[in-house]
Amino acid sequence: MPIGKGAYGIACSAVNSETSEHVAINKIANAFDNKIDAKRTLREIKLLRHMDHENYFLYQILRGLKYIHSANVLHRDLKPSNLLLNANCDLKICDFGLARVTSETDFMTEYVVTSETDYTAAIDIWSVGCIFMELLDWKPLFPGRDHVHQLRLLIELIGTPTEAELGLLNENAKRYIRQLPPYRRQSFTEKFPQVNPLAVDLVEKMLTFDPRQWITVEGALAHPYLNSLHDISDEPTCLSPFSFDFEQHTLSRKIR
Repeated sequence: MPIGKGAYGIACSAVNSETSEHVAINKIANAFDNKIDAKRTLREIKLLRHMDHENYFLYQILRGLKYIHSANVLHRDLKPSNLLLNANCDLKICDFGLARVTSETDFMTEYVVTSETDYTAAIDIWSVGCIFMELLDWKPLFPGRDHVHQLRLLIELIGTPTEAELGLLNENAKRYIRQLPPYRRQSFTEKFPQVNPLAVDLVEKMLTFDPRQWITVEGALAHPYLNSLHDISDEPTCLSPFSFDFEQHTLSRKIR
């Protein structure tokens, strides 16, 4: 089915008959009519075969997030629509409207408060896990109609949290979860058999109710799944923490 048209061909959506994966096919018109077009087509094929896009995109998200967290800033709204991508597959994180600061102590602690007012770095890791799984499976991991339905989908996959884990949630979430039937955690390997086992292992370390088991950004970058890309000398950190002090100031006059 055609999904787009460019200067050199038509992009179509299709399904790989061997793997059942959704794929995009670029139909190049008269690809070998002249040497320049033929080289352009060969160049694109070689680049696409060389790059593992999911792997590369995840690495760039985590590399950017490491820099953000090193400034003691939490993004708090990571999602596909807040990731910018250009034709070279360079990825940028955008939309910091919900960003908050946290202290260095919060980043180092094993205890993560998942209430409405307290945040730590793990909140962004959870979001990255959801984004990565959407890249791998071509659809949202928790496609809830609203926040209540989304919470139910989450529990059906991750499993019912223990009483200790429930203690980390706000009261509304606790009440809703306690009235649900108990769910066992599903096997990600069985649910997503087409996904690289190392990728599954990394996602499972990002998506768990127990905050003490959540992997850090540094841990995710060093995970075996990203071995071919990880280079700690090329994963910079911010030289100084960001200050949100300006938010405490009141406007002296209204701007019209």
